[in-house]
Amino acid sequence: MKWTGQAEAAIQKVPFFVRKKVIQRVEAHVMQSCKTTVELSDVEGLKKKFLSKGGMEKEIKGYEIAACFGGSGCPNSAHSVTRLAADMEKIFDMENLLGFLKSTVKGDLKFHHEFRVSLSECPNACSRPQIADIGIIGAVWPEVSGKACTLCGACVESCDEGAIELDTKIQQPIIHDALCLNCAKCIRACPTGTLAGKQKGFRVMLGGRLGRHPRLAMEAPGIHSHDQVLEIVKNCLRFYKKTSKHGERFSRLLSSLDPIL
Repeated sequence: MKWTGQAEAAIQKVPFFVRKKVIQRVEAHVMQSCKTTVELSDVEGLKKKFLSKGGMEKEIKGYEIAACFGGSGCPNSAHSVTRLAADMEKIFDMENLLGFLKSTVKGDLKFHHEFRVSLSECPNACSRPQIADIGIIGAVWPEVSGKACTLCGACVESCDEGAIELDTKIQQPIIHDALCLNCAKCIRACPTGTLAGKQKGFRVMLGGRLGRHPRLAMEAPGIHSHDQVLEIVKNCLRFYKKTSKHGERFSRLLSSLDPIL
């Protein structure tokens, strides 16, 4: 759908964590009006509706799961999050977080009450998993395979973290695990297959938030499988529903990680 310049400028002022939802809502409203272009008046009209008493609450579903566009062919994708996002959606639907929030939050629900999950397919983290309640990053742990290395240096050039060096004595690359972000760029760059994927999975970030007291998420050590991530999510939701009494953000409840990890 087309947007006028004024409408696009106005939508950029909407906080990024609800911008996608607002865009979808605006376009749905415009389509119902049999229009093909979003104008400034459409954005402002929906804004007034949101700010009216109880207006925002009608748009809240209790959680938000956002994913990057890696599945659309991003060249930086390390590991797809498409299936994981769909399975997480099923878990959140079963947990009925909207009903939980309505029973615990005093007054109208706001978007900041929603439990937020963000998934990215590489460490570039376009979906900002570091500031979500649960953040997921696709990851691949590289290793040196048995195939001969030509010492071309392609892997070294591909690594922005300096996690790889070439050892001319043993005629192969050395991976410094402490510096590696598991992005798989070195594997894709290697023309001989000397570098391969040892383990493919997901990094898990917990307890990030923005607001008056921002906090970056803490990372659960290791690379986790699809099923392991789902189990972590279930444990997080159990912990959240057990300890949240008045709609507190998940990150504020993480005084102890033992019940989760």
